[in-house]
Amino acid sequence: MRTRRLIVSAAVIAAGAGLVPGTAQADEPGKAEAHGVSAPDAALGKAAASNFDTFTSAAERTVRPAGKGKAQGAAATEPTVGLTAKGTSARGISLGLAVGIDPDAQISAYIEWGDGSTDVFDTYGPTDRTVAHSYAEIGAYTIKVTLKDATGDRGTNTLAVVTPGSDFTPYAPTRLLDTRNGTGGPKAKVPAYGTTRVQISGNGNIPTGVTAVVLNVTATNTTSGGHVTVWPAGSERPITSNVNFTKGQTVPNLVIVPVDRNGFVNLYNGGWESVDLIADVTGYFTRTSSSGYTALNPTRFVDTRNGTGTAQGQVRGQSTFNVRFTGRDGIPSGTTAVALNVTVTNPREDGHLTVFPGGSTAPSTSNVNFRAGQTVANSVIVPVGPDGTVNFRNGAWSGTDVIVDVVGYYHPASWGAYLPFVPERLLDTRDSSDWAWGPLEGQGYIYMPLSTQYPSNTAYVLNTTVTNTRGEGYLTVSPDPNSLSAYKGDWATWPTPPNSSNLNWKRNDTVPNLVQAGMGSNGIVDFWNRGWDDIDLVVDIFGVYQTN
Repeated sequence: MRTRRLIVSAAVIAAGAGLVPGTAQADEPGKAEAHGVSAPDAALGKAAASNFDTFTSAAERTVRPAGKGKAQGAAATEPTVGLTAKGTSARGISLGLAVGIDPDAQISAYIEWGDGSTDVFDTYGPTDRTVAHSYAEIGAYTIKVTLKDATGDRGTNTLAVVTPGSDFTPYAPTRLLDTRNGTGGPKAKVPAYGTTRVQISGNGNIPTGVTAVVLNVTATNTTSGGHVTVWPAGSERPITSNVNFTKGQTVPNLVIVPVDRNGFVNLYNGGWESVDLIADVTGYFTRTSSSGYTALNPTRFVDTRNGTGTAQGQVRGQSTFNVRFTGRDGIPSGTTAVALNVTVTNPREDGHLTVFPGGSTAPSTSNVNFRAGQTVANSVIVPVGPDGTVNFRNGAWSGTDVIVDVVGYYHPASWGAYLPFVPERLLDTRDSSDWAWGPLEGQGYIYMPLSTQYPSNTAYVLNTTVTNTRGEGYLTVSPDPNSLSAYKGDWATWPTPPNSSNLNWKRNDTVPNLVQAGMGSNGIVDFWNRGWDDIDLVVDIFGVYQTN
């Protein structure tokens, strides 16, 4: 059995060592061999670096109750308690208590977590104790610890904490940056290897304290090949990319990116020549209770080619069709936004597609840009209108087919809170020093165990990029029905990919797309090459949704 390893920084491997699964044999002759990625299972280290703040209240801040006398005896000291708290998960807090009392004294520590729940423990003499707690709702809380003995209260200390996770708030599609006309910055192309900064917090009705933002980033007026990297201002630029383009292309891609403490993100032009950049916002995350995320198995809601979900036939130029999402296929009423993969195919001329809430006017933003005859996909997170619908407008003057796959939804009752990561590369099949099997074969797949040990990690935000394409095809990302033990034991069955796609390519293309990959019941996600020719695949991780 061949095995391989994936080189990942120590900060990424948090809760356990990287997994080294073997290969899965095809259960039918002629099928490609499946290979597993030694991915960081529950990779929370990077989240810790930027999200898991430490909160402290020194022992000297212990307050004695009014009317209490001093401790008895010449050597007696007043009891104190120092508090240190650190986030451990989206809703989890680890509280450290340093109880200072006389060596022979007995005292009880009563912990009030700020959500109506309490814990208590007894101690004899000075004690350091760590107590874990998980909140039902994300947000800010005040922890109160009271020391008590036979005489009553002896001292109290309090500590304000904020849970690490963030909930989602939809935002009507709005343009925050357009270097073509000076929206949000200078009216000038971003120079080669140059950076422009975009204000998020405090821009329009976006509040302060945003932890991450959903942007549709578009590169246009390109005169050479290159890429765009989006990352929080004030931090080191990662090696990952979000948008890849070639000369003459207009390329959009959805980005979920952390926002720095001052409320900004950076956009870097990694091309040889200057380029215009556009950024449209459709939502943001904050550490206040709003809408959590629920991942779904990819489900096709619309296909104009065969009349699925709407009228059969191409969407006419300059026309709009409306689709109801709530009340269908597990999407409940009260849903605030849906996560989609939207594909345009068979367009008769160049144009763009705009996705926006039902019951509202089409904004000046775009989600998918296309050329005549092109098949192109993009991830979309869009608010749902009051009637539970979403509109799709063809901005071209001629018809096109539209395909819509649903991958998840946001709802006030959903538990999936978001932890953004500093972007990290998980897989690059071009890296022969780390990936032993070369390109991903046609009709083959790679399985990646991300949450096999941590079922509370229900979905990951990934950016997938296909390059060095030898022919036409499309990529499908979906949960794996096999367990990790099945792969290790060489008795895994060949999965059936769903009838959905995440990105499409032609020969010699380089195509990226954001994927909100649900983990299913086994914590493993598959990346399928649905073409007949080899491709190279790059996977970057940007964050995780957690239910506790």
